[in-house]
Amino acid sequence: MSRSDATILPVALGDRAYDIHIGPGLIDDPNAYAGAIAGRDVLIVTNETVDPLYRSRVETALAHDHRIDTLVLADGEATKSMATLDTVTTRLLENRCGRDATVIALGGGVIGDLAGFAAAIYQRGIDFVQLPTTLLAQVDSSVGGKTGVNHPLGKNMIGAFHQPRRVLADIDVLASLPAREFAAGMAEVIKYGLIRDAAFFDWLEANMAAITARQPELLIEVIRRSCANKAEVVVADEREAGERALLNLGHTFGHALEAELGYGAWLHGEAVAAGMCMAADTSHRLGWLDAAQVTRIETVIAAAGLPTAPPATAPAARIHDLMYRDKKMSAGALRLVLLKDIGHAVLESDYGATLEATLARYLAA
Repeated sequence: MSRSDATILPVALGDRAYDIHIGPGLIDDPNAYAGAIAGRDVLIVTNETVDPLYRSRVETALAHDHRIDTLVLADGEATKSMATLDTVTTRLLENRCGRDATVIALGGGVIGDLAGFAAAIYQRGIDFVQLPTTLLAQVDSSVGGKTGVNHPLGKNMIGAFHQPRRVLADIDVLASLPAREFAAGMAEVIKYGLIRDAAFFDWLEANMAAITARQPELLIEVIRRSCANKAEVVVADEREAGERALLNLGHTFGHALEAELGYGAWLHGEAVAAGMCMAADTSHRLGWLDAAQVTRIETVIAAAGLPTAPPATAPAARIHDLMYRDKKMSAGALRLVLLKDIGHAVLESDYGATLEATLARYLAA
């Protein structure tokens, strides 16, 4: 495969529209960045893991036309904080970057969310480009304009909607991704099949072994179909007034688990995977999914190398409390994303005692 094989997927948001480029060799290709960087100044924000792998390649691709600085941050979820946000905005100020500067988020979801939020608030908004280096970021967090940082009392509670100028999903970078990180990305991929694309779920079920072996043609299809699903939802509901909330299947459970276990103890995708199984259990208790469908969901998640349950030692009461701090609270009611069927998700606040029953099944008293 060559750089000319890149697939371009548009996200049609009017004056905030942008393209997602999917394919090999994009990091090194100056043409991949053309039209996405308006001014001279570029700040690359990356982390200690990604820096030695890809920083010099991005700098080389951009060196001819731009003044480039790179900020290298610690790796891990703890970096997604207000303190680190201040570090990014301080570097922009030290470099005397104007409103025509561009931030490049070179890393996974943590870097993308943090750098995107810095771009959103610096001088009331400057451009940024997503250069995601994990599968999870390529199929989910780099698309849709959600940016932000964590608070000790909740994940992603401080942030802004700020669309990137471009997303460059280079499949070559996935070859260096550890197996655990790759599996974490597959949680978000499976999510799209469960919430709105049953045919995609069927395809994943049939091809999971080859996908986890990272066959390039299948990786492009995984990313393309995931991004196409997300782009359709984002275009219909950019600021999560309705349908976009369905993208959070498993996340209300998962975010609570992450907060309780300590950010980074479980990867985001691992927590979401367990959360999707818990959501399937709640859906079954409501009579929407039958036992065979729940088993099928758990089997596909396990085949991707993901957990199908949270640590049994996590206290149910604490998880319940953390869930009720979720952003999907409305008029004092917690709205859960549940499944009427595989491929058909709903946002539901009338679930009675089924949530407590699900928590009791999986967690400690």
